[in-house]
Amino acid sequence: MGEPGRGRATVACVATDQLNLPFDPIERAAETWRTRFGPSSAMAAVTSIMRAHQILLSQLDTLLKPYDLTFARYEALVLLTFSRAGALPLSRIGERLMVHPTSVTNTVDRLERAGLVRRRRNPRDGRGVLAEITDHGREVVARATEALMGADFAMPMYGEAELEQLFGLLRTLRVAAGDFAAEHGVDHGADHGADHNADRRADHRAGRGTGCAAPGLANKY
Repeated sequence: MGEPGRGRATVACVATDQLNLPFDPIERAAETWRTRFGPSSAMAAVTSIMRAHQILLSQLDTLLKPYDLTFARYEALVLLTFSRAGALPLSRIGERLMVHPTSVTNTVDRLERAGLVRRRRNPRDGRGVLAEITDHGREVVARATEALMGADFAMPMYGEAELEQLFGLLRTLRVAAGDFAAEHGVDHGADHGADHNADRRADHRAGRGTGCAAPGLANKY
């Protein structure tokens, strides 16, 4: 076990639909599964991951609600700040966040209505569309980031070593699913107006989702 809590549990434990059951229903289901179908650690692990996804998404969105953001919209804003020009093609946003183009369009629509991003033509070809973060968007994402960092992204119960181990374990699943080529790691191609270091940071955030940019999170715009 790593160092627990890192001293911020009271900040990060967001009360969102706490069930406070007298037993662990996933553990109970695993016991029943074992009796009926035989042992399956995969069943218990997958069910736990799915429940953890629900909990994290709810808590992160609660933390971001004061800024009128969901975690998906926050991720898109952060990604734009990683670009030196503060602008990216919509297709590149979808690629980095690993979501369907429709989800990107909906996310950018919401951000644009809130005055956090603007659309403009791509000067490279005059046809493609760029999403560009506004000054107001930069202010909002800075405040939202401070809130998330102060809450350890709703995961204060884990130490740094545990979080790194968790990232590695989930990365194995993503590699097996074809999320990216493990032997290559980071794509070093330059974005519009972005340098190589910005690309590295963008890939890292897309992989870990500013903590976790998984399709399940980013699809909820």
